[in-house]
Amino acid sequence: MSTSTLDAARAELGILVVYLNKAEARDKICRAIQYGSKYLSDGKPGTAQNVEKSTALARKVFRLVKFVNDLHALISPPSPGSPLPLVLLGKSKNALLSTFFFLDQIVWAGRSGIYKNKERTELIGRISLFCWMGSSVCTTLLELGELGRLSASIKKLEREMKHADKYNDQQYLSKVKQSNERLLALIKSSMDIVVAIGLLQLAPKKITPRVTGAFGFITSLISCYQLLPAPTRTKTA
Repeated sequence: MSTSTLDAARAELGILVVYLNKAEARDKICRAIQYGSKYLSDGKPGTAQNVEKSTALARKVFRLVKFVNDLHALISPPSPGSPLPLVLLGKSKNALLSTFFFLDQIVWAGRSGIYKNKERTELIGRISLFCWMGSSVCTTLLELGELGRLSASIKKLEREMKHADKYNDQQYLSKVKQSNERLLALIKSSMDIVVAIGLLQLAPKKITPRVTGAFGFITSLISCYQLLPAPTRTKTA
């Protein structure tokens, strides 16, 4: 093996190590396993369902005290120039997500045997899922609004550049990149609404455990991609 090949392999492994050292990345990998198992089990008892349940419980450990992140975002000042409706949507998303993660800690305590009230644990679990579904709805509306703003900004730049090569303009490329990232986030949040409906069994005939598992697995892969370090994403784009 040549030195250059070894250096390249070492660099790639280094990126992988940095990626796997992120608690969020490990959580999303476990999420993919959880929902992939849900798809395979189709809600029926067996090995796949056991994997799904054990992985779901393990993921709750990764999320302990995670509600602080969205609580911090909730009380932080909004970005300058953001329209009030988008600011309110963003703050609503933060409030709902923070509540979801906080309640999820109680669910973990109940399912691991620390908290003994089983009925209340199940009730809190449903409330937390409704909070997560609400945050996904807010995220979807927020991304739609931001995509509209970006689209208007891109069209304005195109008019200003006229016959100039827009693909050599860094501001234009940056806005296109932001638009693509927002679009991916929109797809993910829209699919997560379906996952939440499936977990809450609000439409059991249409959104079966297999459908829930398939959508959850896809959104998990999207989350894993979003967490990739920038150099890797550039190479694989």
